[in-house]
Amino acid sequence: MSGKGRCLVQAATLRGVEAVPVDVEVAVSSGVPGFAIVGMADASVQESRERVKAALRSCGFTMPASKIVVNLAPGALRKTGSGFDLPIAAGILVATGQVDPSALERALFVGELSLEGAVRPVAGLLAYALCARMLGVGLVSAEVEEGSCALGRLELRCARTLADFRTPPFPRAVGKKMQIRAESSDFCDIAGHDMAKRALQIAAAGGHGALMMGPPGSGKTMLASRLPSILPPLSESEALETAVVHSVAGENYDRSLHGVRPFRKPHHSASLAGLVGGGSPPRPGEISLAHNGVLFLDELAEFSPSVLQGIRQPLESGKATVTRADGNVEFPARFMLVAASNPCPCGYFGDDEKKCTCSERQIRAYQGRIGGPVMDRIDVHIAVRRIPPGEVLATGRGTSSEELRRAVLKAREYASWRRARAGTGSRRETTEELVRACDLSSEDEEFLKATAQRSCMSGRAIMRTLALARTVADMEERSRVRRADLCEAIGFRSRQGEL
Repeated sequence: MSGKGRCLVQAATLRGVEAVPVDVEVAVSSGVPGFAIVGMADASVQESRERVKAALRSCGFTMPASKIVVNLAPGALRKTGSGFDLPIAAGILVATGQVDPSALERALFVGELSLEGAVRPVAGLLAYALCARMLGVGLVSAEVEEGSCALGRLELRCARTLADFRTPPFPRAVGKKMQIRAESSDFCDIAGHDMAKRALQIAAAGGHGALMMGPPGSGKTMLASRLPSILPPLSESEALETAVVHSVAGENYDRSLHGVRPFRKPHHSASLAGLVGGGSPPRPGEISLAHNGVLFLDELAEFSPSVLQGIRQPLESGKATVTRADGNVEFPARFMLVAASNPCPCGYFGDDEKKCTCSERQIRAYQGRIGGPVMDRIDVHIAVRRIPPGEVLATGRGTSSEELRRAVLKAREYASWRRARAGTGSRRETTEELVRACDLSSEDEEFLKATAQRSCMSGRAIMRTLALARTVADMEERSRVRRADLCEAIGFRSRQGEL
């Protein structure tokens, strides 16, 4: 829509990891000179007035000495970010007759302006591209490479400066083939630890959480850092989901678009907002940046207990919900939790060679920082022991990542086939579906009941034990879970290294 003194420009604002369409309505009329932006605009949007004024003058346009009102509709939606600079400036140029209205046709505009009129990229470009594709229009933003937000059925065009509005159409984005270097870390670099490798292999096959507990220097961090090398690449839909989260967070997402699963390792001093998400406007936290990948929490017991309790709900639901006065914002958070911890403050409780100097009270307090509810949600518990010096020197001759990865891929393919045959598809199995998928014999069912009674297992613990046993059976491509699978799952579920 455009007419004498009026113009409408298509824009969008970020809410969570989604770009929501916004109409930028510009009206230039006679009256007391002024420049007002209305429609629930935050401080960063209000600052657009000064950037737009300076940018228009720097590019040789006229800033009208009239009454300018910019309305951002819908009015009930809070608008955030500096990406409104470009659509507001474009609306003023068309409303004042300085550029042809055809420059704004069938396009969504997003970009920040420098005082010289250059168009700068903003966070969330991939989310804006998805919004433009949904609306059936093109996207005009700062100069970017096409590969950074290449989507089918989307026309991506670049505006370098406001001066480009004099000579539309805007040039198309330049495609560039990106080379993603593969990770060099391999499990063969780690000698010994065959049981830990087996446990991580099972965890990778079923997407189970894992906790490694052992003394300092036993290899916990090395084992965790090599876990991505045995995971399958992201599917096309997973890659796009993951890349959008990183785009909104303002981080590079090239690796995600090329199928590389994220591996996040926040420091133990991380705040609740940094881990789960928050801020104003709400920003995705580390658990969302690990979506479809691995979240590694090293020195788990050193994290604040309140921060650790914040990941309980996302572990179950696969999403993080941030509540604000204007509503809830959801971030995807379906991740594989891998953690490492010392068993006590000195680190040597249970070690065969070095004596622990901690009291029983100190050990209980240290392990209690993790919290029972979080521990109950971790499926695989691994006791990592220090290996003999002779085995340390045999590095490079351990089981390779490629060998472990083949078994993981085989298990996942079999599990997908099994779920498809049962009609559950790719979604998470319900309790009833999981019990039916395990197909336990009456003897094995009684064995599990007796073990659960003896070990005081919660209902969640029983179902997670079944899920772990189902993964073990998937690795052998068996339709029925056997007693041996249950025993191995129960062994990994039992908490290792605890007092």
